[in-house]
Amino acid sequence: MNLRAKKQLAANTFGVGKGRILFVNERIEEIKEAITKQDMRNLQKDGAIIIKEVGGRSTNTNTGRKRGVGKVRRKVNTRKRDYVILTRKLRKVVADKKSKGEINREEAKEIRKKIRNKIYKSKAHLKETMGVSKNENAKKKKKRK
Repeated sequence: MNLRAKKQLAANTFGVGKGRILFVNERIEEIKEAITKQDMRNLQKDGAIIIKEVGGRSTNTNTGRKRGVGKVRRKVNTRKRDYVILTRKLRKVVADKKSKGEINREEAKEIRKKIRNKIYKSKAHLKETMGVSKNENAKKKKKRK
């Protein structure tokens, strides 16, 4: 008792899917004899063929809640802040060296100009170049004597 072709005919007739077509078991003999779309319409009118309602999903009741947008206040461009931190650190080193008498006022002025122009990338870089320049100055003084 294969009614697959009849189910397909009914689905085409009513414009619904095959899964929504139900045949009433007591009227199966009448359904087997149906050949045309008009036969299917008559059987549906008589109640031998039932079409199921569309099964949907329940609507979402949580419409009031929204998702957060994340870290809104996070700084994207930190270039100025990085410059200020590095500059203050390097100027403090220069001031300490100057107060200890390791460098004179003119050298400190030159180094501060270089700090402002971002020549030194870190505190270690500054100390390294200051050490090199100090050694060169010492060598020059020895040669003069």
